[in-house]
Amino acid sequence: MKSAARKAYVLGMIVLAMVLVLAACGKNTDTSGGTATPGAGETASTVKIKHAMGESDVPAAPKRVVILTNEGTEALLALGIKPVGAVKSFTGNPWYDHIKANMEGVTVVGDEQQPNLELIASLKPDLIIGNKMRQEKVYEQLKAIAPTVFSETLRGEWKNNFSLYADALGKKSEGEKVIADFDKRIEDFKGKAGDKLKEKVSVVRFMAGKTRIYLEDTFTGIIFKQIGIARTPVKAKDTFVEEITKERVPEVDADRLFYFTYETGNGDGVKQEEAITQDPLWQNLNVVKNGKTQKVNDAIWNTAGGVKAANLLLDDLYKFYEVK
Repeated sequence: MKSAARKAYVLGMIVLAMVLVLAACGKNTDTSGGTATPGAGETASTVKIKHAMGESDVPAAPKRVVILTNEGTEALLALGIKPVGAVKSFTGNPWYDHIKANMEGVTVVGDEQQPNLELIASLKPDLIIGNKMRQEKVYEQLKAIAPTVFSETLRGEWKNNFSLYADALGKKSEGEKVIADFDKRIEDFKGKAGDKLKEKVSVVRFMAGKTRIYLEDTFTGIIFKQIGIARTPVKAKDTFVEEITKERVPEVDADRLFYFTYETGNGDGVKQEEAITQDPLWQNLNVVKNGKTQKVNDAIWNTAGGVKAANLLLDDLYKFYEVK
């Protein structure tokens, strides 16, 4: 009898242990379809995120994020997350002036065109966020390091990308508030600017050896379209940018003209700006004679391309259009 009782006791303990294990697994199953995965010293659920390269199971609350686009860096900061690693800003050393105070201690992991995979792996990220246009060729290597989410493209798509990043970071509601606050500011500016929005506007960028008119499908252009700012008609091959020779400078004439210069430190961008703006063709533009040209910050008006830059651009518009 004693032997039978002992066997029954042992069998009961085994069954109890199995029940407890199954119950624990049930508590750690994500209702969105993800499965429980071990984290650093604890269990954490995952969620499925659809993105430009398919689907990825990502941690529901990632702690160590590597970001591979400039606009993505701004998205993280706007959501209260400091990345462990980020690609360097296109200008700045290594960050744009408007974000450098928030990026202290962040590891530079190369640039958008060539992220450093070995360095990224050494940071032991639990989530990598990148972009198909920039990093499609290294997607397989990246996802072997950590769950990886890619946005599709860049240019004027910062709002769509921001929403994807917020979802991947488990910050959907916070992301919706950031966008809603921006849209509220847009409506406020529209109401206060009134008829000034009917003035036709040109946007010009100077680069090393190049002069470009920036059109609707750009960071600036998307924001202008949302506001309802009128644009000067331009004969262009597409809706992104139109590169022009000096002889075509008269085409940029407008009621208002904003221009910015991409300068990496070798002076070539500034040299192009000076060559065009000091030329008689530029000096004879009505917008120049009327004192309606404004040089603006290239990072904020184009290169950074994120939500922080968008709000700073709007700050500029309040000032330039003299509305409060």
